[in-house]
Amino acid sequence: MTPDPTTTPTDPGASGGVVADTTPAQLEQALAAAAAAAPAFGSSEPAVRAGWIRAVADALDAASGELVPIAMRESSLPEARLTGEVARSTGQLRMFADALQEGSLLEVTIDTKDPQAKPVPRPDLRRVLVPLGPVLVFAASNFPFAFSVCGGDTASALAAGCPVIVKAHPGHPELSARTAQVMIDALKQAGAPDGTFGLIAGFDVGVTALKDPRITAAGFTGSVPAGKALHEIAVTRPEPIPFYGELGSLNPVFVTQAAVDARGNDIATGYVGSFTLGVGQFCTKPGLLFLPSGHGLQDQLVEAVGGVAQAPMLNDRIKDGFTSGLDRLEKVDGVRVWSTATASGAAGTPAATLLQTTVPELLARRDEILEECFGPVSIVVEYNGPDELAKAIEAFDGNLTATLHAEDSDADLARELLPKLTARAGRVLWNGWPTGVAVSWAQHHGGPFPSTVGSIHTSVGVTAARRFQRPVAYQDAPDAVLPDVLKDSNPAGITRRVNGTVTTDEVTR
Repeated sequence: MTPDPTTTPTDPGASGGVVADTTPAQLEQALAAAAAAAPAFGSSEPAVRAGWIRAVADALDAASGELVPIAMRESSLPEARLTGEVARSTGQLRMFADALQEGSLLEVTIDTKDPQAKPVPRPDLRRVLVPLGPVLVFAASNFPFAFSVCGGDTASALAAGCPVIVKAHPGHPELSARTAQVMIDALKQAGAPDGTFGLIAGFDVGVTALKDPRITAAGFTGSVPAGKALHEIAVTRPEPIPFYGELGSLNPVFVTQAAVDARGNDIATGYVGSFTLGVGQFCTKPGLLFLPSGHGLQDQLVEAVGGVAQAPMLNDRIKDGFTSGLDRLEKVDGVRVWSTATASGAAGTPAATLLQTTVPELLARRDEILEECFGPVSIVVEYNGPDELAKAIEAFDGNLTATLHAEDSDADLARELLPKLTARAGRVLWNGWPTGVAVSWAQHHGGPFPSTVGSIHTSVGVTAARRFQRPVAYQDAPDAVLPDVLKDSNPAGITRRVNGTVTTDEVTR
């Protein structure tokens, strides 16, 4: 790979996939390039910037045949899963480009001058969202495309008008370097400013970059300890910056007796499929399933888990963390092993495991049981009656998701439980499973702490770009000096809210 001031120079072929840590000089080059690119990139016309983003999506699709085999080798994930992940990543890039060009991403709002307004005359006010500046993204390990170099944080920050520097995840270094080069080449060929995108590598390098005053915001997906440590750095800088961290989630699922009676077998099958999907390495894996005592589903659950094929985890560090976490859970008083997968698999791969306890035992050992174990393990918790079910919900801290399986006859109970679930989760599901996060306008992927450190924002969906923007209002500014998106004539043809009405029409002063 040719050394470039916006990425870490490496030679993956010669180094066997090992990417050297970014040197201080290279980091300074990347930071300086991003800062230099910020004014031009941030002020680019929506349609122009959208074109640059679509060029990245096209280039990644074209390189999929090269990138997927690298990802398979570094992550142990199957080809079909990774191919789908590339499509998800390029799809969300195009989605952001469409939203940018259409105008909704900028939230342009115009209130024209009204001398007759009461109680005081109203000046001409024109509000728009502007980019913060260079953004640092800490890539995740469990989605080598969708939450890594070309993932949602990168896509949303670029759409917002922010140059991006990604700190590569050590779990897939060669893939990170090659993906970054594809993106850099595409942006350059499309005409984007040099420094619009870059890659750095190394733990200490990421910390140094986070402290640099040229970085204006950061996104992170990873563990609670790492996320808390980085958040502390971000908010205690001389000039604090927003840090959007996704840290951990248990994603509890609560099932009523009526739901068990109506479709218990389907619930058991769906649950096992969800918590073992991707070897349990999804941030939305259901970590606990609450069933009424006497549910009668034990045999089916045990059989289903026993038949789950073993598969390798993303890397040895994650596998070791799962092994130690499972060992810790199995030693908690009141927690019993119900089932362990016996289906054949590669040597040394983890077996899916199902544990069991009760609500009183959970409440007595809340801190021990309600600690996330990343991997293919989940706990069935049995409860006696609606009161215990409500107490179980109240035991949880913040989560990305919370799910209720219920029937129409549970309407009164659901009305009681849903506010409790809403207080503890960013996405509340009805009769579904939390794994699988649709990339859409309405999606919210976030939640109260510790699932994230910014529950008012999402990391998935169009509104994820809002994390990297801030509002500016212009008062009584002449048309000639306003940004094009605020001009009377609306030369970009974007959607705007004018005097309370959404329109693409020109403004009459």
